Formats: sequence, C-alpha cells, structure tokens
Amino acid sequence: AAAMIAVSLPFVISACAPTDTRRSTGAVVDDASITARIKTALARDPVAKATQVNVDTRNGEVQLSGYVESQEAAQRAVELAREVPGVTRVRNDMRLRPAS
Repeated sequence: AAAMIAVSLPFVISACAPTDTRRSTGAVVDDASITARIKTALARDPVAKATQVNVDTRNGEVQLSGYVESQEAAQRAVELAREVPGVTRVRNDMRLRPAS
C-alpha cells in the first residue's frame, strides 16, 4: 500500500500545478475581490444603479454584461470598474434595457 501512495503522489502534485489554462489560487482570490468591489460600487452608485449587471473578472480583466437603464449608467459602471485597484482592462458588454 505504501508503494502505491508513493507512485500516485507525484501525479497528484503535478495535477495541481498551475498551467496556462489554470489560474493560481492567488489570482482567483484577487479576481473575486475585484468582482466584489465592483458589484458593491455599482449597487451603491446613484447614477449606475446597475443591479442587473454581471461582473466577471479574470486576471484583472473585467467584463461587464447585463442591462442598464441608460447610456450614462453604462458609462458610469465602466468608470467605477476602472477605479478598482487591480483592474487592468474593462470590457463593456452591457445593453440598454428595452422600453416596456
């Protein structure tokens, strides 16, 4: 049994090593922190009022998607995202909410 553990252990360790397709734990935590800060800023801002905006962060690059009430709200959401420390780029994929 001890021999089997010794043989399988290198495979487990190598499987956990970061690769080009995987992010380190630190990068995931940083991205989650950036996302949380942006969502908080969007919810608190009287212009953005972006409660239906999705925020996805990967390696400091932020994608904003979902719906906003006006072009001004979309611009403000982008500004707020850019102000968060650690953000390297913001992609605006937000859409104006259709008139009902």
